[in-house]
Amino acid sequence: MPHGSIFQAPDPSFSFFVHHSSFFMPMKLYLATHNKHKVQEIAEMLPGFEVVADDPAGIEETAPDFVGNAQIKVEAIAMRHPGCWCMADDSGLEVEALGGAPGVRSARYAGEPCDTEANNALLLHNLEGVENRKASFTCAIALVAPDRTRHTAVGKCNGRIALSASGAKGFGYDPLFVPDGYGETFAELGEAVKNAVSHRARALAEVKRIMTGL
Repeated sequence: MPHGSIFQAPDPSFSFFVHHSSFFMPMKLYLATHNKHKVQEIAEMLPGFEVVADDPAGIEETAPDFVGNAQIKVEAIAMRHPGCWCMADDSGLEVEALGGAPGVRSARYAGEPCDTEANNALLLHNLEGVENRKASFTCAIALVAPDRTRHTAVGKCNGRIALSASGAKGFGYDPLFVPDGYGETFAELGEAVKNAVSHRARALAEVKRIMTGL
C-alpha cells in the first residue's frame, strides 16, 4: 500500500488509517460512530492510528451537553474492546441569536430522521432578518484508554452563519459556517483548512497530548 494512504475496509465494519512508513503497524482506535465522513476526518488528524467505526446503535444521547453525550457513547463501545483505545465525540453548532440552538440537537434540528438539508434550511429560516449571526462549533471528545482510565477534551471554533449555503465539501452545517478569519464557508475552504482550525481539530490536539502522554 503506498505511503500516506487511507484504507477503507468493507461495510459494515469500516476503518480508515493514514500511515507514513511501510514498516509501521497502526494502533487501533475504536470510534463510536456510523459516520464515514467523521471516521475519515479523524483518521487524517490522527496519523498512525487505524480508526475503526463501532456504531453504538440504540444508545440514547440524553445528556444536556456535548461532554455528557460523548461519555454515554464511548462507554457503550468500550466494554466491547477491552485493552484498546475507544473514543466518542459529540459536536454541534451553537448560534448566539438562537440562544445556543441547535446545540445538542444539531444533527436532528429539523426533526427525525436526521436530514442535513432540512437542518440547514431551518437554520437559515430562523435567522431571516437577524443581523447577529455569530456562531460556534463545539466538539467534545471522551476517551477510554487501554488501562480503562477516562479522559475528555473540548475544542471550539468561532465564526458566523452565512446568508446562504455555499460549497460542496464537508458535511453537516459546513456550507453555512464561516470560521473567524476567513471569508468562505468550511464547505468552500476544504479539508486541509478545516482540519487545521476546526472545533474537532482543536479537541483532537488535546487528545493527541493525552494519548502520547500515557
